[in-house]
Amino acid sequence: MHPAAVIHWVSVGQLLLISLAIMGSPGPVTVSLVAAGSVLGVRRSLPYLVGLIVGSTVVLVAVATGITAALLALPAIGSILILISAAYILWLAYHIATAPVPSKLSVGTKAFSLVSGAVLGVANPKAWVAIAAVFTSVHLADTATADVAAKLVALTAMIILICSTWLVAGQTIAPLMRDVRGARIINVALAVVLVSATALAVLH
Repeated sequence: MHPAAVIHWVSVGQLLLISLAIMGSPGPVTVSLVAAGSVLGVRRSLPYLVGLIVGSTVVLVAVATGITAALLALPAIGSILILISAAYILWLAYHIATAPVPSKLSVGTKAFSLVSGAVLGVANPKAWVAIAAVFTSVHLADTATADVAAKLVALTAMIILICSTWLVAGQTIAPLMRDVRGARIINVALAVVLVSATALAVLH
C-alpha cells in the first residue's frame, strides 16, 4: 500500500501568490473581461465569463498533461497557432472598439458569447506562457500524480477568481460608458490595450 501523498501547504500559498501576479496581470482575457463588464454588466457577461474559464482550464489541462510542451517542440505548429490566435484577438479587438454604448445595446453581443469566450481562453497566447510558468514554479506534493492534481485544483480556482474579479472591475466603469463619446474612447483604449498585451505575450 502506498502512503498517502502529503500536500505542502506553504508551497500552495506560494503557488497562489505567483498565479495571482502572473495570471492575474493585464492580458487579452482580463482586458476583454473589463470590456464585457463595462458594456454588458456582470449578469449579461456570465456566458462569456464561463466560456473564458472553460477555455483557460483547457489550457491548464494541456499544460498539466504535457500537450503544451509537445506542441511547442514543433515550430511549424507553434507558428500556426500564434497566427490563428493573433487573427482572432484582432477580430475581438475590433468588436470591442466598435461596441455600442450600453443605452444602444441589442439583446446580444456576439463578441461576448459563451463560444467566443471559450475560443479566446484557448487562443490567448499569454495563458499558455503564464500557466506553464506558474505550473512549473513550485512542487505541491511528493508524488507526481498528487502534485499535478493539487495544481489543477488550485489553479482552476485561481482562474475562476481572477476572471470574476476583472469582470466585476469592468462593471465599475460602466457609469463612464453612458456618454457616447466617453464610451467610444474607453472601448478604443481597451481594444488597443488588448492588442498590445497580446503582442507582448507573443514577443515574450
